[in-house]
Amino acid sequence: MILEQKILSSKNLKSQLALWQFQDKKVVFTNGCFDIIHAGHIDYLSKAKDLGDILLIGLNTDDSVRRLKGENRPVNDENARAIILAAMQFVDAIVLFDEDTPYDLIKLVQPDILVKGSDYKPEDIVGADIVLAKGGEIKTIDFLEGYSTSRIIERIIG
Repeated sequence: MILEQKILSSKNLKSQLALWQFQDKKVVFTNGCFDIIHAGHIDYLSKAKDLGDILLIGLNTDDSVRRLKGENRPVNDENARAIILAAMQFVDAIVLFDEDTPYDLIKLVQPDILVKGSDYKPEDIVGADIVLAKGGEIKTIDFLEGYSTSRIIERIIG
């Protein structure tokens, strides 16, 4: 299945990174839970893709989401979340990570550009030290007003 080809294991990630480096592709990395996809996610991820050639998403595993967001999350399991992200034409690859932060994944990926939402200060973004040390860039993207997975869940359960 073409979508599953975008979901990389850590072994496949290493060879894919080598190929992108050989092709002189600019790799943009972002991460998140992406639990209930909404217009804010689409806007954010499409803007991230515009910053480079390859958009690679670090996706929190279900266990990681539970530790960060609570026992009732995620709403969608990691496989469903990964397939939904893979279906987006501007997403090139997804890799799952189980840690609370993507620091080790960022160390492996060595992206050219690290992207997070503008609710983060660039100096507080996990992995910024790694990216800046290699001469990369840290970018923040404004969120689309009024969109939040937590707010959607609150509205549904009252």
